[in-house]
Amino acid sequence: MTDTIFVLNGPNLNLLGTREPEIYGADTLDDIAGQLEDRAQELGLEIDMRQSNHEGHLVDWLHEAQARGAKAVILNAGAFTHTSIAVYDAIKGIRTPVIEVHLSNPHTREEFRHTSFVGRAAKGTIAGFGALSYTLALEAAARF
Repeated sequence: MTDTIFVLNGPNLNLLGTREPEIYGADTLDDIAGQLEDRAQELGLEIDMRQSNHEGHLVDWLHEAQARGAKAVILNAGAFTHTSIAVYDAIKGIRTPVIEVHLSNPHTREEFRHTSFVGRAAKGTIAGFGALSYTLALEAAARF
């Protein structure tokens, strides 16, 4: 049986490639999924990649990751990173390790982005490397 890594993406990440490319880059979420699929195959892993603009979906998917025995979760919670106690509680409530990912470096941006509820609950954070942040998180998850 192949280990599965859930890759969960929050609000507005469906707009990657067109939304503020000077901050988030030109890669679309589909481009990132393809890069992850290729690397996951090399690592003997399977990717379950999802995106939602709704907070409750992320909470449900975090619960599902544990219920399905996922090896890890890579989570880019988008703006929910800075606002969601519900996502924080969901991460704290599961045993599956969660890696927080950001395309940009939130600490070099607006002050409100410096607070991360996700980061307070996650095993670790990778930020500021564009689409490569996801691949770096996958590399880390493969070592769990």
